[in-house]
Amino acid sequence: MSAPSQTPWPSLTGTRPARLLSLDFLRGLTIAFMILVNNNGDEQLAYWPLKHAAWNGFTPTDLVFPTFLFLVGISTVFSTASRLAQGATKQTLFLHVLRRSITLYLVGLVIHSFPFFNPHTMRFYGVLPRIAICYFVIASLYILSPGWRSKAVLAVSALAIYWILMRFVPVPGYGVPTHDIPLLDRDANLTAWLDRQLFSASHLYEHTRDPEGLLSTIPALATALFGVLTGIWLRTQRTLNQKITGIAIAGLSGILLGGLWNLSFPINKKLWTSSFVLFAGGLSLSLLALSLFLVDLPGKKPAKQDHSGVLKPFFIFGTNAIVAYAFSELFAAAIASIHVHSGVNLQQSIFRTILQAVPNIPFASLLYGLAFVAVCWLFVAVLYRRKIFIKI
Repeated sequence: MSAPSQTPWPSLTGTRPARLLSLDFLRGLTIAFMILVNNNGDEQLAYWPLKHAAWNGFTPTDLVFPTFLFLVGISTVFSTASRLAQGATKQTLFLHVLRRSITLYLVGLVIHSFPFFNPHTMRFYGVLPRIAICYFVIASLYILSPGWRSKAVLAVSALAIYWILMRFVPVPGYGVPTHDIPLLDRDANLTAWLDRQLFSASHLYEHTRDPEGLLSTIPALATALFGVLTGIWLRTQRTLNQKITGIAIAGLSGILLGGLWNLSFPINKKLWTSSFVLFAGGLSLSLLALSLFLVDLPGKKPAKQDHSGVLKPFFIFGTNAIVAYAFSELFAAAIASIHVHSGVNLQQSIFRTILQAVPNIPFASLLYGLAFVAVCWLFVAVLYRRKIFIKI
C-alpha cells in the first residue's frame, strides 16, 4: 500500500475537466451497495434484492462485484495510459502493477484472517484476491499492447473456453454434465471439483466450493477485459454523446445475449458463468451510460449546486473505494468478535435493539445495513476532508 496521497482528488468544481467524474460516482455507488448487501442485519431474512441468488438466477446484489471489476478494467486503461504518456517505461509499469497486485492480494488475506489468524482456516480466494489476479493480467496485457482487438479476442475466448469446460468436460468422479450429472450441479461441477483438489473444506468459503474459485477466474477476466475495452472506447476522440450511445448499445446487446445464453447455460454468479458475464456486463455498461449522461454530459455536471448535494456522498465513497471496502470488512469482523454476553455478539445485539424498535425483520435488517454504510461513509469522509487518498 502506498503512502496516503496529500494531492487533492479532482474536485467537483471541474478543475480537471478531462476526468470523467461519472467513474468516481459509479464506483462509489457500487461500493456503497456492496457494503449494504454484505452487512444485512439478518442475511437470511433480508429483502430479496439485498441477497445473492441462491444458485442459478440473478438479483441486484449479483451485479455489485462484476460492476466493480468492470470499473477496475476502465480505471486500468486511464491510469496506465497516463503513466505511459508521462514517459514511464514498460518495465517500470509492470513492476508497479506487480507490487499493487501483491498488495491487493495480501490485504485480502488480512481481511479473511481478521481478527483471529488461523492458518488452518485461512481463505485464499475472495473479492480482493480475484481483483488482484484480474488486475495483474489486464494491466500487463494493456502495457504490452494498448490496442483493443487482442482484448476483444481474449474476452470472447475466455467465455467460450469456460463454457466448453463447464458443459463438455467430465467432472472426475461424477461424469459428463447433462448426461451423468445436471449442468451446473452445486458440487458436481468442474469449478468446485478443482477447488476441492487445491484446498481442504476449511479453506473454501462454502466448504465444498468457493464463489471466487480458480477456474471461474477465467470468465472474471472477461468481465475485467470488457472494462478495458470500455476504457479504450472512452479515450477515443468521439464526442461524449457518441460514447454514451455506443456504451448504451453495447449494454443492451450484453443483456440480450446473456439472456439468450441463459436458456442453455444458466446465469450463475457463484460460478461466474459466461451468460452471467454478458448479462451483468450489459447492466454495468447501461449503468455507466446513465452515469455519464447524468454526471459528465455538458449542462449536467454535479459541480452545479443542484446535483452535488445528492451525488457527492457517492463521489466520496468512490475516492477511496478499496479502503472503504476493507474498512467495512474489518469493522464487521470486529463487532462480530465482541461478545456482549453469552452467545450474543455486538452485531447481533445492535440488530436486536433495532428489531425491538422496528418489529419487522426485513426492514430492521435494511436499517441495520444503512446504519453500517453510514459508519463506513463517515470514515471515508474524514479521509476525503483531509485530502487523504490511499492508493492500494
